[in-house]
Amino acid sequence: MIITSAANPRVKAWSALLTKRGRDEQGAFLLEGVHLTQEALRSQAKVQTILYNMDRELPGELEHYRSAGAMAEQSGNVEWVGVSETVLAKCTETKTPQGVVAVCAKPDYEAAAFLESKQALVVAVDGVQDPGNLGTIIRTADAAGATGVLLGRGTVDLYNPKTVRSTMGSLFHLPIAECDLKELLLAAGRQGIRLVGTRLDARRHCYELDLRQSVWFLVGNEGSGLSPELAAYVNEDIIIPMPGQAESLNVAMATGILLYEAVRQRHFSK
Repeated sequence: MIITSAANPRVKAWSALLTKRGRDEQGAFLLEGVHLTQEALRSQAKVQTILYNMDRELPGELEHYRSAGAMAEQSGNVEWVGVSETVLAKCTETKTPQGVVAVCAKPDYEAAAFLESKQALVVAVDGVQDPGNLGTIIRTADAAGATGVLLGRGTVDLYNPKTVRSTMGSLFHLPIAECDLKELLLAAGRQGIRLVGTRLDARRHCYELDLRQSVWFLVGNEGSGLSPELAAYVNEDIIIPMPGQAESLNVAMATGILLYEAVRQRHFSK
């Protein structure tokens, strides 16, 4: 199929996915570029349509998936549409589109399933606003082999194009669920799960706490930290030592330090 007009109804529907309202209404989001599209296909995400610049040769990394016999079940359900540069520009936020845009259905993860994981390693995000920070948290959680990431109300939209790009494909590698954190933290606390938050006046530092059992790290807004409502559910307050002169750490950096202390204890301690 080929579409060249930006006025085409399908193009209007695709471009609406650049907005949160459009994503919520259609239950889908956009992936920009070859790498993210390839990662979605490799991870067998629910890719619906792939738009590619009809005036350029389809990148070899993607031609592999369109070819007969390559992941037949997955690639057979994907619609490949050649489009004009005008159409691509309508469906992207970047100034220089890479020539490929994919439409992907949102995955459906049940937040309650996180309560069933044994020796869980979970990041619960409360009100993080910067897409780059959220994307980095997700990418780091993926690298650390975390159970998953929970996104509370007030957190930037996971499917914001900037957030999606900053995950570098990690959003396809682990469960990420949007939820009412208050209800879930209450249930987790009742199950004896360690709910860990950071405070500058905490008495214990992160290298003293046993992180080998199920633990959820609660991380908050860049400026104000955890909301008081959710901070009340924390049952382990810790501090990340800062022997230098900096007053605080970026939320994504702090999350990475906590996750990798858990990795060290679980996989590299004698």
